[in-house]
Amino acid sequence: MSTTAHPSTLEPLITAAFEDRSKLAPPEYALAVEGVIEALDRGELRVATPPEAEDGEWTTHAWIKQAVLLYFGIRKMETFEVGPFEFHDKIPLKKGLAAAGVRVVPPGVVRYGAHVESGAIVMPGYVNIGARVGSGTMVDTWATVGSCAQIGKDVHLSGGVGIGGVLEPPSAQPVIVEEGAFVGSRVVVVEGVRVGREAVLGAGVVLTASTPIVDVSGSSPVEHRGRVPARSVVIAGSRVKSFPAGDYAVPCALIIGQRKPSTDRKTSLNAALRDFAVAV
Repeated sequence: MSTTAHPSTLEPLITAAFEDRSKLAPPEYALAVEGVIEALDRGELRVATPPEAEDGEWTTHAWIKQAVLLYFGIRKMETFEVGPFEFHDKIPLKKGLAAAGVRVVPPGVVRYGAHVESGAIVMPGYVNIGARVGSGTMVDTWATVGSCAQIGKDVHLSGGVGIGGVLEPPSAQPVIVEEGAFVGSRVVVVEGVRVGREAVLGAGVVLTASTPIVDVSGSSPVEHRGRVPARSVVIAGSRVKSFPAGDYAVPCALIIGQRKPSTDRKTSLNAALRDFAVAV
């Protein structure tokens, strides 16, 4: 099967094989899986597609995530060497970085099946299969981009950032960090949380699907979950919750202001850090 096959041709084969793994024995189905992963690697397919309007919803393609899961099943363990490094795994490393215009600093790792756009930089960090990293984005030292995560253009993932992978269930939205966002040191974003365009996450913020994200910039708090609104400036916080054993402070995230859309991203970021004293 050609790896340039139309998704309408690949999707039914992937869906059928995911429901019945015995179908992977005939070459047609296994080749469909290989074709999807190759298309992901080239950027011809993506696990989730952005909305046309900024306030719209992303579309998650469950069948593509199914193909990623099936790929682990059809691959064999192998040993491969890169300079002084030896790896023993089912999935090879991404190749053709120079031709793609991508900088990867040793010992940074980008797995085959991830797509990194031209102009992106991966310091000694990690980008997993199915993920997509936009042009101009920096994946800084020891930052990780988990399976199927979608990182937009001109994003900065600071040192030690953990962007979680979301493979199962296949219909679940991956973690999404939209264009121009700045993610501070040791931030953790998991469970399909969406970080809006040009948002700033201060150091140490932890966002899960159930983390309260409370906008305290107005006269009354406004609570969000699973989504950081565009251009929000967010810091780690806590609030008191009552338990049978007593009252305890539990983590939350606080929106303390907004980046100004009238300024460019660099100026707006500097202003946010100065105005709100956000540690990154």
